[in-house]
Amino acid sequence: MAMNKSGRGGLVYSTEGGTMCPACRRPKLQCACASAARVADGVVRVSRETAGRGGKAVTVVRGLALDAAALTQLAKQLKAVCGAGGTVKDGVIEVQGDHCDRVIEALKKQGRTVKRAGG
Repeated sequence: MAMNKSGRGGLVYSTEGGTMCPACRRPKLQCACASAARVADGVVRVSRETAGRGGKAVTVVRGLALDAAALTQLAKQLKAVCGAGGTVKDGVIEVQGDHCDRVIEALKKQGRTVKRAGG
């Protein structure tokens, strides 16, 4: 592995683990240093995005301070509520389609503080 000036390797992306954390050299979802940074203000933000998706709308859920397994389980519940597909990428839940209202309602029922982000 080639070393850069800081003495660390230059690996940024791995097909096995996805995007890598530059500080701890682990995949982003297993990052030890980001777990402390992820605990932000405790507000879950739900938004609708179309950028980079060929004009298709996607509901995005950010700000959840959960580990990878809990995040995957919550994504599964939200996809079932919306009747749509989706995925978890880099600590963010993506649900296919414009389901912001349903997702916000489902998260509020779980007792989370939720804000609608964007327009």
